[in-house]
Amino acid sequence: MARLFLSLGAIFGLLGVAAGAFGAHVLRGGLTPDDLQIFETAVRYQMYHALALLAVGLFSIRFASASATAAGWCFLAGIVIFSGSLYLLVLSGARWWGAVTPIGGVGFLVGWFFLLWAALRLEV
Repeated sequence: MARLFLSLGAIFGLLGVAAGAFGAHVLRGGLTPDDLQIFETAVRYQMYHALALLAVGLFSIRFASASATAAGWCFLAGIVIFSGSLYLLVLSGARWWGAVTPIGGVGFLVGWFFLLWAALRLEV
């Protein structure tokens, strides 16, 4: 699992940098300030949770933990649903995607809870 989460963290980090550059250089002139802020929020949360995936991967190298694995899957789901719905909202103009976004936010919260649980159960 460590290799998977490290790889996913690196992939989503790479895609986050690319999305940030796309927003700054391509979309800046074509979006309203509100939509640009929404796009930047999607990028920011994607990057935070790409780093969280890397942390889960590193944690998993040293400590086998079902809770850490659950955290990684929740972070992945959160990125796809939270950031993905915001990207779709901005790029498609379909504002209803905003109703999906909180599901991804819950995924992030649950992921942080599982990572906390894994840390608290450590015996070092």
